[in-house]
Amino acid sequence: MSVWNLTDLIVDTRRSGANFKDFLRVESMSCGMYILPGGGEDDQTPHREDEIYVIVRGSGQILIDDTSHPVSEGSVIFVPANVVHRFHSYAEDLEILVVFAPAYSGRASASA
Repeated sequence: MSVWNLTDLIVDTRRSGANFKDFLRVESMSCGMYILPGGGEDDQTPHREDEIYVIVRGSGQILIDDTSHPVSEGSVIFVPANVVHRFHSYAEDLEILVVFAPAYSGRASASA
């Protein structure tokens, strides 16, 4: 498939019971939905890939390296590979479209 409906992707991710569910994977990139429950904790660690996040719903903050930035619906965030980052201070669910380039391969090593 090469055409998706954002609402359907969100519903599918919620039904999966996972916080993250990818819907596209090719060698050069992968895409997925990331849903963080309000008041929760984003425990992600750096990745080996560059990332783009698009906030679909919700608001809060993202910490990139040592700096927090406000995010809300419509925010587009770029995080380079191997950079420490996480979302925080979100009272309501955050629904996030994520693009990895190249395709997501897992978390970076602690020494990255």
